[in-house]
Amino acid sequence: MLDSLSAHIAIMDANGVILDTNRTWRDFAVKGGMPDGYDSIGDNYLAICDSAEGEDSADARTVAAGIRDVIDGGVEEFLFDYPCHSADGPHWYYMRAIRMSGNGPMRVVVSHEDITALKLSEEALRKSEAQLTQQKIELEESNIALKVLLKQREGDKSELEQKVITNVKQMVLPYLEKLKRVNLKPKDKTVVDIIDSHLNDIISPMIQKLANANIILTPQEIQVASLVKDGKASKEIAAILNVSETTVHFHRKNLRKKFGLSNSQTNLRSYLISIS
Repeated sequence: MLDSLSAHIAIMDANGVILDTNRTWRDFAVKGGMPDGYDSIGDNYLAICDSAEGEDSADARTVAAGIRDVIDGGVEEFLFDYPCHSADGPHWYYMRAIRMSGNGPMRVVVSHEDITALKLSEEALRKSEAQLTQQKIELEESNIALKVLLKQREGDKSELEQKVITNVKQMVLPYLEKLKRVNLKPKDKTVVDIIDSHLNDIISPMIQKLANANIILTPQEIQVASLVKDGKASKEIAAILNVSETTVHFHRKNLRKKFGLSNSQTNLRSYLISIS
């Protein structure tokens, strides 16, 4: 039964002398450099731990003290995991020492279970958590940087809009005012008035509000909307745009539909003035 177990098992007496071992224990001893057939029986496990030297000596003395506590009845069992690396790679073991149940002389069962796979999984998990933490920090930093860039972009956008408005008002509209004072033919005067109206629409909040509301108008719908807002009748709009009055009515109907006024008594010109 003991030989069928994967754990390295030894049974020792009250003095720490090994009385029996299983096949896994013996195979490990041979693998560690002991001669074939070596079974550890008769060795004093506690004495071996006490005399250990080198970097593993501290762990060996901890194990010896734990087993003595079990022998003396101070604890029911002693548990300890420790590294035991070799040339073929890193290894970790989980040790358990417990009194053997039943009548008869006191015996202690010591088992060493290979937990290398578990330790490697834990190490991989720790590395993954560290990587995720680092990625989180980097994402947070990127998010902060992106917010700063977006804020800067909004500032640049507002600055550009203000420059456009200022340039139109200072560099274009004054010349239009001069044109208005010139004796123009009625048709030419109407064209100047349309240019003036459209420029004011471009720099007015109306166009911006339409864009913000995701209302998409065709170029001719924008022209019709601007002229309606200026109080032009359909016949006048048709003459100015050189289209039929039926076309103007078609565009006015589409404008009401896009603005959600189809089933409303709201006047189209009043609505356009309200949003401008």
